[in-house]
Amino acid sequence: MLSILITNDDGILSEGLVRLARAAVKLGEVWAVAPDGQRSAASHAITLHGTVDIFPTEFPVPGVHAYSCSGTPADCVRTGSLSIMPHKPDIVISGINNGYNTATDIQYSGTCGAAFEGAFQGILSVALSEDNKSCHEVLERYLPEILQEVITEKPSPDEIINVNFPCCPLSEFRGILRDRKVSCSMFYRDTYRLVKELPGGGVRLEVNGEHNKTAEEGSDMKAVVDNYISIGRVKNVS
Repeated sequence: MLSILITNDDGILSEGLVRLARAAVKLGEVWAVAPDGQRSAASHAITLHGTVDIFPTEFPVPGVHAYSCSGTPADCVRTGSLSIMPHKPDIVISGINNGYNTATDIQYSGTCGAAFEGAFQGILSVALSEDNKSCHEVLERYLPEILQEVITEKPSPDEIINVNFPCCPLSEFRGILRDRKVSCSMFYRDTYRLVKELPGGGVRLEVNGEHNKTAEEGSDMKAVVDNYISIGRVKNVS
């Protein structure tokens, strides 16, 4: 039986992880080790100075071995595959992230960071993301098909498989594009706005992102902007 470790950066009880678990249990034995709270933009950070607390957790999908973790998404993969599970999983699936992980946003992503950690451990690793809107028609229709496809992939040890689903009605969905390159663009062009002036000459700032939909042809970002599913491989440090 296929052994599957799922995780994310949105928290153990996030809607995306629950939806992923419902699909994953049809493929094999599922273990969920995910953060005990929001860890978006944690990238590939791990806990070296201090401890990581793991607790068994009630989970809404029957049959899933679920644990919350006080650490980062990458910590979840490390503790799950090296300590919590009785053996290393056959596949790590990270997601379903609430928001696209394409283009330059990949380097910040805790979802992709967890998948990269799985690749570091020599495990087939997949990151799944979807726009942070309420329309899930494309993902619900195609997630089982995509999972069946990616579990047969054999990426090199320095790669993860990165899948992004567009949030559009099925009537507007245009298909699946594979081998998408990582865009050099970005979904949000960030600036910082002043929130408060602080004593001692300090300032309190808050990020302020301007939405951008301009991307190169053939890229992951261009695919989802145009209502395609994007599938590509992303290289880790090698």
